[in-house]
Amino acid sequence: MKNNKGKGILCLLGFLIVIGIFGYFGYDTLQKSKLITDENGITSQEGGIKLGLDLAGGVSITYQAKDPNPSAEDMSDTRYKLQQRVQNYSSEAEVYQEGDNRINIDIPGVSDANKVLEELGKPGSLVFLDENWQVVLEGTDVASAKPMSYKNQNTGELTYEVILTFTDEGSKKFAEVTAANVGKHIAIIYDGVIYSNPVVQQEITGGQASITGMTSYEEADQLAATIRIGSLSLELEELRSNVVGAKLGQEAIYTSLKAAAIGFAIVCVFMIVIYLIPGLAASMALCLYVALILILLAAFEVTLTLPGIAGIILSIGMAVDANVIIFTRIKEEIGLGKTVKSAIKTGFSKAMSAIIDGNVTTLIAAAVLYWRGSGTVKGFATTLAIGIVLSMFTALFVTRFALNTLYELGFTDQKFYGIRKEKKPINFLGKKNICFVLSVVVIAAGIVGMVMNKSSIGGAFNYALDFKGGTSTNVTFNEDMSLERISSEVVPIVESITNSADTQTQKVAGTNEVIIKTRTLSVEERQALDAALVENFGVDETKIVAESISGAISAEMKRDAVVATAIATVFMLLYIWVRFKDIRFAASAVVALLHDVLVVVACYALAKWSMGSTAIACLLTIVGYSINATIVIFDRIRENIRLEMGEGGRSKKSMADIVNLSITQTFTRSINTSLTTFVMVLVLFIFGVSSIREFALPLMAGIICGTYSSVCLTGALWYVMSQKKKPAADNK
Repeated sequence: MKNNKGKGILCLLGFLIVIGIFGYFGYDTLQKSKLITDENGITSQEGGIKLGLDLAGGVSITYQAKDPNPSAEDMSDTRYKLQQRVQNYSSEAEVYQEGDNRINIDIPGVSDANKVLEELGKPGSLVFLDENWQVVLEGTDVASAKPMSYKNQNTGELTYEVILTFTDEGSKKFAEVTAANVGKHIAIIYDGVIYSNPVVQQEITGGQASITGMTSYEEADQLAATIRIGSLSLELEELRSNVVGAKLGQEAIYTSLKAAAIGFAIVCVFMIVIYLIPGLAASMALCLYVALILILLAAFEVTLTLPGIAGIILSIGMAVDANVIIFTRIKEEIGLGKTVKSAIKTGFSKAMSAIIDGNVTTLIAAAVLYWRGSGTVKGFATTLAIGIVLSMFTALFVTRFALNTLYELGFTDQKFYGIRKEKKPINFLGKKNICFVLSVVVIAAGIVGMVMNKSSIGGAFNYALDFKGGTSTNVTFNEDMSLERISSEVVPIVESITNSADTQTQKVAGTNEVIIKTRTLSVEERQALDAALVENFGVDETKIVAESISGAISAEMKRDAVVATAIATVFMLLYIWVRFKDIRFAASAVVALLHDVLVVVACYALAKWSMGSTAIACLLTIVGYSINATIVIFDRIRENIRLEMGEGGRSKKSMADIVNLSITQTFTRSINTSLTTFVMVLVLFIFGVSSIREFALPLMAGIICGTYSSVCLTGALWYVMSQKKKPAADNK
């Protein structure tokens, strides 16, 4: 026993040292992530985690179409393609239309506008000309351009080129052009400069071409970037570029960190009080988890914004959930009469399938969302994926190590772990019809709310700037306006005129210019705002310029989000089907998932919550949260069916009894996990600025809804589906 205790002390000291080391680097990462405000009131970072435009500011570039009257279709297509381009800098970059012929790009996490312009490429005109100098292909026929390098087998020297891949229509054109010009030149000209003039050797039907002659990979990469932007539907010219300050600023970051620290402390205390020694082990593991996620976010150069914070909150919730599942199992094993040591081993073993299935299902969703999504969706998917992998690692390995270490230190008595006796099953299925009707009523009320909103506010939802656009007012003040003055003096005046809290402000570096974005203003409101700015700040009215702007979330981005979610749902369904070997598990899980999304959407409609980019992140968070909670219950149903199977493959208990028993066994876990996640979001709501509250409120509604559906709907849905497949004789 002494040897074991000595070993336990060494392991604990080693573990604490590891936590301390990673904690130091995590804290250092956090310190480097702090914003530094210069004399112009513009914020920047010296390192650490890259913060998004809403938290730290970045570069704003405005392009203007050379065509004075571009079509709406060409502007929309160009805006969407630019959105794809700038994601090389950050998945959180925003692209929106300004006026009729301008496109604005906001890129977070950078401060050198000239460097961005140079790397992004000059938006010129890309054409392919035959020997008669006739245009045979244009930039719009190019789908992608990628740099490539390879070693020449004869000389051993590196060769650099750019590989062009054409669109389907461009591939057909290219095949026809090369077939008609064998032995002749086809020049590739960008912005009036001949970059390549190769001789066509044969008809090319593969939909690809290459440009050679580059002397370095950097040159090839630059040309590829130039060509990619050259494939835009419109030819653009740079109108202006600025370094802009954060939309939310230092206050939002400070309050978010404060809320996160308080919420995390509450969660740790809760875990220790409820689960005793296992709760202490989990708290130690979660400390390491927080340090590691900070380090990994910085290492992978993830741009963190409010939607990204949603992904982290969900992953922390899943990390807590994994521990709760394990500890519940340990209590059950002790209640069955096993020793503590045996209960720990068996508890981890029995919890493994639920943890892996829940996390892998959500990880599949994150992978698909990253693959098919764009903008906010991709940023959310990145932070969620990192958090999920890390949460599985800490729960299955770090918590186990910490728990075994504490056991070796002498915490061997059952009183330190708790004993869970078998509870009488609650008849959840007896109330299933009431729950079904309640859910239908709430969703129907949401539909009615959307119809009423359509007539009262002009849309099904209270769309934020991100979705419907608005008015951008550029004001040049007579003096430098700090972010604090803008927030405390300018914003209240703007909101008194717009009667809306959906106001965004940014400061242009090195100037007295401030950009104020609001909902679309009428002529009278624009005049009232101009007059208020002149009266309160003495600005020159001629230096106030207002333009209509489109939403940063384009129709294509909305479509990408919907398509990505649909594909993710299908893949999750397939995974659950394969793992549980029963399509009814998968079908009921997806129905419950859709239910949760629809209920929260109903809340957005009925409460008229602002629906913007954070709403997308909120709904995606609920999808992940809902599917994880459902998997836990389904895992217990699957296990109990196996345990209750008698001779001839017939269950000793009725299916209704098994479902009720399974939900009862996981009920405490459902409540505790939801409570810990809810507390973190609640603290964020209490201490956060207005924009963070708008994000936290629907998230809390989603957590409550996800808990309700996992307990009251998922098991009931599976039961109803399973009974339709069975003869009446089997239904006891």
